[in-house]
Amino acid sequence: MNSYSLDYIDDLYVQYVRDPSSVSDTWRQYFEQFLVVSNKSSFKKNGDVTSGSAAAGNATAAVDRRGSTGNETTDQAIWMSRIQDRVNQLVREYRVRGHLAAQLDPLGILKSDSPELSPQLYGISDQDLERPLDSSALENVSGSTLHAILTKLQNTYCRSIGAQFMHIDNRNIRDWLQKRMETTENRLELSHQVQRRIYARLADASIFEEFVRRKFVGAKTFSLEGAESLIPMLDLALEKAGQHQVKEVVMGMAHRGRLNVMANILKKRAMNIFWSFDDPDPELSRGGGDVRYHLGYSSDWVTATGDKIHISLCFNPSHLEYVNTVALGRCRCKQDYRKDTKRSEVMTILIHGDAAFAGEGVVQETLNLSELEGYRTGGTLHIVINNQVGFTTEPRQGRSTTYATDIAKMLQIPIFHVNGEDPEAVAQVVSLAMDFRKEFHRDVVIDLYAYRRWGHNEGDEPRFTQPRMYSEIDRRASVREQYLNRLVEIGEISVEEGEEIQQKRTEKLESEFEASKNEPFVPDTQTLAANWSVYYGGLEPSETTDTTVDQTKLSELLDSLTRLPEGFAANKKLKRPMALRREMAQGKKPLDWASAEAAAFATLLTEGYPIRMTGQDVQRGTFSHRHAVLHDTKNGETYMPLAHLSDDQASVELYNSPLSEAGVLGFEYGYSLDRPDGLCAWEAQFGDFWNCAQVIVDQFIASAEDKWNRLSGLVMLLPHGFEGQGPEHCSARIERFLAMSAEHNIQVVQPTTPAQLFHLLRRQVLRKWRKPLILLSPKSLLRHPLVVSPIEEVAGGQFHKILGDDQIPLATCKRLLMCTGKIYYDLLEARESREIKDVAIMRIEQLYPLQAETLTAAIDGLPAGTDIRWVQDEPTNMGAWPYIKLNFGDMVAEKHKFTVISRDESASPSTGSMAAHKIEQAELIDAAFADL
Repeated sequence: MNSYSLDYIDDLYVQYVRDPSSVSDTWRQYFEQFLVVSNKSSFKKNGDVTSGSAAAGNATAAVDRRGSTGNETTDQAIWMSRIQDRVNQLVREYRVRGHLAAQLDPLGILKSDSPELSPQLYGISDQDLERPLDSSALENVSGSTLHAILTKLQNTYCRSIGAQFMHIDNRNIRDWLQKRMETTENRLELSHQVQRRIYARLADASIFEEFVRRKFVGAKTFSLEGAESLIPMLDLALEKAGQHQVKEVVMGMAHRGRLNVMANILKKRAMNIFWSFDDPDPELSRGGGDVRYHLGYSSDWVTATGDKIHISLCFNPSHLEYVNTVALGRCRCKQDYRKDTKRSEVMTILIHGDAAFAGEGVVQETLNLSELEGYRTGGTLHIVINNQVGFTTEPRQGRSTTYATDIAKMLQIPIFHVNGEDPEAVAQVVSLAMDFRKEFHRDVVIDLYAYRRWGHNEGDEPRFTQPRMYSEIDRRASVREQYLNRLVEIGEISVEEGEEIQQKRTEKLESEFEASKNEPFVPDTQTLAANWSVYYGGLEPSETTDTTVDQTKLSELLDSLTRLPEGFAANKKLKRPMALRREMAQGKKPLDWASAEAAAFATLLTEGYPIRMTGQDVQRGTFSHRHAVLHDTKNGETYMPLAHLSDDQASVELYNSPLSEAGVLGFEYGYSLDRPDGLCAWEAQFGDFWNCAQVIVDQFIASAEDKWNRLSGLVMLLPHGFEGQGPEHCSARIERFLAMSAEHNIQVVQPTTPAQLFHLLRRQVLRKWRKPLILLSPKSLLRHPLVVSPIEEVAGGQFHKILGDDQIPLATCKRLLMCTGKIYYDLLEARESREIKDVAIMRIEQLYPLQAETLTAAIDGLPAGTDIRWVQDEPTNMGAWPYIKLNFGDMVAEKHKFTVISRDESASPSTGSMAAHKIEQAELIDAAFADL
């Protein structure tokens, strides 16, 4: 079949119309069937091409080439049958590619075009455009002529809004979007009140920026000028949220426009913002705090109908997009607190920059979490402030995609591009986006095309690198002025009313500015409240927390963890560990590492403390030790014994995460910010892998209390130990955590017994002191015969920061070996095999916080001059030694010779050769016991 074949069929069809008997029976039957079909419907929904006849697919109407049949009705039927597929395809092109022709760039620099939208490309002439056309078969699009239909499509997809949605596989979603857009031509009919509200919000935004720039000349504010439409967009989004019965909104954003959002959306007093510029009491911030455009804030928003929404703007460092999953984690936690299983009462709004959205990999991680069971929040509203430049980097240098938002096409969600200088188009887009989120519980993206009037910040000169762009910007009035002119033209507001609105806002800011100069300075620090009211930070308390449990109760819980539902077919290899755990419960065998962890979880759950744990393969455990979630070998169904301990137990969630570190750790950190009363944990597959999430550790976990007065009890479980598995599977980089340790900001702990793990996990939850816990967990020790604890020690003991030697008294030893972690067992085995009786081994279990007096007390009784050697697997420049030497070296050296036994200084954590590893390990152990 080719174009010549179509001409032949056209000729046959014209003959058939004039005289049905002039064609063969086969063709006559075919044309008769075709006419029946074409009279019913020429088009399918969504613009999908109908499988009509070959004649209907011909681009050129045969009647145009060969003249009329003499019957007007017949001529029209022939024309319709032949043009319908091409019209159908053209309509589809508008839905697929209309955004390419939309007028999105307020500066007019970005020239858009889509030749696929030309009717001539489909063999449709100007004469065809004006022919009467039956559009009843076109879903949502009506018109008496093709010209009228195309005009409506152009209005819908090619004005100030560009919509990308045809990549969505779900037909119901596409249908819903088409109907919402095409029946309204993508334009809201705004009331007088809403138009005035939009103008008022634009005035709020622009006047605030102008005022601050005038009063604080040269100060960095990361102005919103050029993208002021963000404020009415957020205003309308919150109003919609109220209509949708949303009770809380968690917001995350970078620094551009942050002060404006705090002033005009979160209603932070302008006086407090002005104080941050004047910095009237710098002594309060010595060694702490953060710049004004990184700070968070929270307040209540009251909608026009009286609904109250609590808004939390997350604090955020300059690492732009890394706050995304932190905000999502907070949202998920708030939903869980409310028992909001429909994920409808709390939502997240994330405000991005165009360059960061396209460039930061954590954006992909954020989007990927959106539909996963363990991370779903019911849909996030993403707003991209499209500056059309990243600092000085143009889009052609910063991304390989047409749009900054193209990464979002990985999801089955719409992406709306909108011209930021058309506030009414902005209103339509945000209304549509919020309704989409409510209807389908999915993310939605708004790409707000704007510009930066003052460059990256107020001290920058953008004309060095974007002269053409800024020549256009310099000529432009603000969007507030443009919208006022429009409202005046259509009679919705007078010039005087617009000036009055402007004047009132200026006067209010002047009043706040005077107050900042005359009223006594009071730090605007939001205190820990609500569910955080009984928890505290600061220095580690000296009192011991009671972590004991009733031994009988502990035995019962351990035993219950081995009981499976009737008929559940567990893997045969689990029978032996289950049987061993029952013996542990009975006190016949000591507990191993996995059982102690499970026991800690079980006791906390039955005492009412919820548990959430995620990470790569946490349900089974990377080293096949946990088996918290069991799989039926016959039907694949799962069973979690921890969820079936008692009728009144707390909730427990264990989710295998995607292959992500930064995004997932950020999510769990965010979750922990709103969950002080439970155990929130993230486990790395190998301890080394947290370096993929170092931004989350550096900028949030280690410093949030110091910068933002925010506490977290997050637990990071990081498998650590030198066992010959190579550089990327040995070291959790203890030295990095210890280098970040100060002011008791985090806990760095490496427990070496199951009992220590049990009490450590319980202590983390039971005491009210809330700090992140870096738990360096083992690998080979998970099944080491010496790494066990009797049930009595588990039930009745406590966590010890330092474990002394219970076999060799300090007073009689000739040498003390200090260490942490796995190497203790290597030293212990070597001492026993060599029958050495005068070398004691001491374990530092809590590396930080570790007070000098604690260590002094631990070595009290050691004769002066006794040799003390710090022994570690890691190279000299890594591990705990640099920290130990810096903080305790001088103190210990006052009475003792203090040296290190370690691998040589190295750029890489370890060798990749198992044989070389064994040689190094043997030399290290020999050196520890040498010269006795």
